[in-house]
Amino acid sequence: MTVAPAPTLDELRARVDQMQGRPAAQPVATHPAFAGLLQLQTGSSYAVDSASLAMALMAGPSADGAWCAVVGSAEFGLEAAAAAGVELRRTILVPDPGKAWLEATAALIDVLGVVVVAAPSGVSAKDVSRIGARLRQRGSVLIAYGDWPRCDARLSLRDAEWVGLGRGHGHLQARRVTVEVRRGTAPPRTGRLWLPDRDQAIRPVEQQPVQLRSVG
Repeated sequence: MTVAPAPTLDELRARVDQMQGRPAAQPVATHPAFAGLLQLQTGSSYAVDSASLAMALMAGPSADGAWCAVVGSAEFGLEAAAAAGVELRRTILVPDPGKAWLEATAALIDVLGVVVVAAPSGVSAKDVSRIGARLRQRGSVLIAYGDWPRCDARLSLRDAEWVGLGRGHGHLQARRVTVEVRRGTAPPRTGRLWLPDRDQAIRPVEQQPVQLRSVG
């Protein structure tokens, strides 16, 4: 007798959402550098520990046509974001929402595909639940710069190595990092990325950069 495998937590959530009339989670365009590490999903939240990771996660949906917003982060550099692949013409910045950060975040989730928020420490369970419900209803993605309770995945950087500096001379040209992705109690996934490489591109370390050939 064959016993059917027990449904996963994600499958159970999908069934509950269907019974409650909520749209099932759908894949969202994710930067190719994260292949094998993470696939963004609608209605989900992700926590990152650096602005560069937030930009990298934004880059996939943004390049695919999604409108994005950044709430409450003074470390969000426009030039760095554009180099990462974020389309600035479809990006809204709310640098200092003050105490209204939750209301601003919720309002932007209602109308945009991706919202990055630098939330204050100690976000309450009630606020997390409220945002989570809104994400599922609207099919948006939340990227929290800092801690975010009960997020779908946590991404962190470690083992960073800068390239370009000699002994007291040179310029920083590229950075190799290890990206670690933790999802619940599952073993973490790790990958070595250029974030960015010498051409300001984001790609796996083992992947060769694209060589452009002139046509004559």
